[in-house]
Amino acid sequence: MRAANHGDVDSALRTIDESHAGQLRDRATLDAVATAIGVLTQPSAGGSLELGAAWTIGELARRLGVTPATLRKWERTGILDPTRDRFTGHRRYDGADVRDAELAHLLRRGGYLLADIAPVLAQVREAGGPEPLAESLAAWRQRLTSRSRAMLTAAGHLDDYLRLLATEPQH
Repeated sequence: MRAANHGDVDSALRTIDESHAGQLRDRATLDAVATAIGVLTQPSAGGSLELGAAWTIGELARRLGVTPATLRKWERTGILDPTRDRFTGHRRYDGADVRDAELAHLLRRGGYLLADIAPVLAQVREAGGPEPLAESLAAWRQRLTSRSRAMLTAAGHLDDYLRLLATEPQH
């Protein structure tokens, strides 16, 4: 409003455009997480992981169709945190690690940067897995919808105000 009051309509409109672009990014992230969570909560076509079983880096890389170097990079960026075999020092991936790797792989294929994936995985871990996080997606979607509608209303009011300014005689 300050920009509009000072006659800088371009700045006011740019602020609105940036806000809408941010909403679009948030909605795309929500959709990607919802898709990934949906995939993760379905029985896996790649074979199930037995309770207590551990996968080697090569096994997990083959399951995902990536290289072991990719998994090591994901570990360096904090996306994965496998345990190490006490005697050999080799990485061992448990069920939660496999879930995290599958989610990371889905998000990477969706074009997400590694830096953006780590916080999503942190949310999955905090929620206790994909199922509890899936339950919170509806609330997240509702908050986005409410914010988008409020932004549309505000944009309409700004448009009314700008029309009013354009019709007032200039001093």
